[in-house]
Amino acid sequence: MNGNDRSTPRAVRLAQPLAREVVDQLAISFGVCIRPIPMYRLDSLTGHKQRFDIPCGATLESKCPPCAKRNVQLRKAQCREGWHLDQEPDITPDPPTDEQRYLIELRADLQAMRDQADQDGEDLTPWDEAIAEVEADMRASGLRGNVLGRSSTGRKRSTRRRQDAPDLPKRKKVSGTLGRFYESPDGKRFRPSMFITLTLPSYGRILDGAPVDPDAYDYQRAARDAIHFPKLVDRFVQNLRRVAGWDVQYFATVEPQKRLAPHLHLAMRGTLSRAEIKQVAAATYHQVWWPSTDHVVFDGDTLPVWEAECGYLDPRTGEVLPTWDEALDAIGDDDQPMHVLNFGDQVDAKGVLGGTDRADHLIRHYLTKYLTKSIAETCEPDNQRQKDHADRMAAALRYEPCSPTCPNWLRYGVQPKNARPGQAPGRCRGKAHKPEHLGYAGRRVLVSRKWSNKTLTDHRADRRAWALEALGLSATENTDRDRYTWRPVPPGDPDLPPLGARLLAAIAERQRWRERMAERHARADGGRESVAA
Repeated sequence: MNGNDRSTPRAVRLAQPLAREVVDQLAISFGVCIRPIPMYRLDSLTGHKQRFDIPCGATLESKCPPCAKRNVQLRKAQCREGWHLDQEPDITPDPPTDEQRYLIELRADLQAMRDQADQDGEDLTPWDEAIAEVEADMRASGLRGNVLGRSSTGRKRSTRRRQDAPDLPKRKKVSGTLGRFYESPDGKRFRPSMFITLTLPSYGRILDGAPVDPDAYDYQRAARDAIHFPKLVDRFVQNLRRVAGWDVQYFATVEPQKRLAPHLHLAMRGTLSRAEIKQVAAATYHQVWWPSTDHVVFDGDTLPVWEAECGYLDPRTGEVLPTWDEALDAIGDDDQPMHVLNFGDQVDAKGVLGGTDRADHLIRHYLTKYLTKSIAETCEPDNQRQKDHADRMAAALRYEPCSPTCPNWLRYGVQPKNARPGQAPGRCRGKAHKPEHLGYAGRRVLVSRKWSNKTLTDHRADRRAWALEALGLSATENTDRDRYTWRPVPPGDPDLPPLGARLLAAIAERQRWRERMAERHARADGGRESVAA
């Protein structure tokens, strides 16, 4: 019976699977991206134009399971290769290319023209746009960092340690990233590493992932700790390097606990004693020197109004609200920071040997297990108490400033940095305010520069080269960057087949790859059996 036959009862037709959904399911089973980005590749030598479907590269399983799986496999390889290196990584910068030199010269010329236009009182917008375009080309060419270096605001904050924080031990600095060797009584030498878990302090008693007394739970502190958690992690790594004495390298992931507070899993190359790790965690803190949010200035229907000449005004008095820089300058030496972050007492540190089942278990079940899910998906509520807890956390985050540019600063009588019309408290689009992020807007994976001596792009190239070699294909074919130009397929292009047809073609190609891979494995197994015989 034909599924489209009108004689088929409606209930039976609705129970039949949709062909398009089956295509998606089959594509996922074959590892084919279900949201490919169509691109044209133009050959400058032949003039030939060819269409390719580029994988979307999603990191979340909810968006594209095949791409998320590939990305987590890359992270596993990156973590595994760097955790127990026995040779110092070589990250000597490559010499600049002719293209990079040209872009730097062009950037210098544009800066000189902009400075002259500024002296002449001309509009600087065209020059700023040209400079931004050149700097984008510089980043695309492989240059990193800011060409102007770090900018300074001129504000100085005391670097003296807080009196309520313990001091850090001092150790002589040595070069290197590997840590120390240990020698067993039988003369065998080995170099272990560490796995560290850090959590935030308590905000109130928790039972089954939700507060026992929601009214006593410190949601404001929990929200601020989640927002500024990346800075606390940076401080911990800085202190760890001071105490260790060598350039500690790490691979870390941030995951939420069931109580919705972020915590850190960190793979560290080299070892320190557990007592020293706990001492570093106890001595680590981060101070947030932002304007005070203790007093709500604008709430309800009374909101600041925008004036193009001076920014936001108080509608009741007509006074201009202080700008972000003015609010920072008003913080005196005797004032307290808006917020201070610390780690909690729960610090777990384990020694790990490379090549062991334990190391692999920690990579799979702690460091990379939840990378294909959003932060909120890893701790979905199981009951009404947990759901109410998540709702209260989202409410606490709604009006909490997440960055200097956050519109929530208007609620406290301060213009956000780079203020623009249309901003209003509670309407910030930052990740920290979205329920799926639970206040944490930083990167889920934190990797130091000298971890595996490779970037994620290098690991991806290694994986591609291995697959091409296994398929008997060339890994170096068509790698000339200057020969090819990539352009996105414009919307409505009549030559672009429907997505379903493109997925079917990709599935068929993946089937051929699997057959070829199986044939090569069979030949290799037959050769090994002949040698054994």
